[in-house]
Amino acid sequence: MKTREFTAVVLATFVLILLGDGVVASVVLGPKGPAGNYNWNTIAFGWGFAVAVSGLIVGADNNPAITLANAVRGDTPWSKVIPTFIGSLLGGFLGALAVYLVYRDGLISAGMPNIWTSGAGNIYDASAKHAGTYSLLTASVAEFFGTLVLMWSVLAVGDKKNAAMAKAGPFVVGGVILAIGLCLGGPSGYSLNPARDLAPRVFGLLAGSKGLFEGLYWLIPPVLVPCLACVAATFSYDAFLNSAKSTSGEPIAQASLQRS
Repeated sequence: MKTREFTAVVLATFVLILLGDGVVASVVLGPKGPAGNYNWNTIAFGWGFAVAVSGLIVGADNNPAITLANAVRGDTPWSKVIPTFIGSLLGGFLGALAVYLVYRDGLISAGMPNIWTSGAGNIYDASAKHAGTYSLLTASVAEFFGTLVLMWSVLAVGDKKNAAMAKAGPFVVGGVILAIGLCLGGPSGYSLNPARDLAPRVFGLLAGSKGLFEGLYWLIPPVLVPCLACVAATFSYDAFLNSAKSTSGEPIAQASLQRS
């Protein structure tokens, strides 16, 4: 991978995490409520626009799971997979650092809450309020289907049958992220992207947030499941939905919309 390509991956992920984790920090630390007073709609819209802006400004790969799936598909050289993983993790770490610098006073005052990662959502009980959290299995299932929809959407934007929307690809994918967040994001926090979760999680640990690497949750739903789901989505899309493959027997080239 050329230096310019690697730098683009770093910058794309940097912008994604700067805006995505930034909206979480804004909601958690905002003056309209105490720390922990989440507004899910605000966060979902913020992440959707973070994806769109990242794609509009940089337009480079920033989702290692999609990069891996495209390598399996034959659209991305395997030689670019590891550099993309490294670049996206570096960009995610730097994005988390930038969020820390922007919200440093509030984060320190609030005891360094976790605004860095996705995670199992609370189960609401009207009689006991937050009575528990979603299980590892349920969070993994939610992450699988959410990432499946994301990958199908990325492939659809690059499909010749949707050529008219190609230029609007970043906003289309951003809208898909918004829909996934609103409709499927509750059980797992919808990571959909190993770099989106793992790199800020490492920074959060160094910054002083607690409990970020307890158990195996940090590895399975936000990191391994998106990789598996992207590969599964690629095979299923080519088998049933790919317009080029259905007519010529060959898969189409993937558009450069690898973000979440």
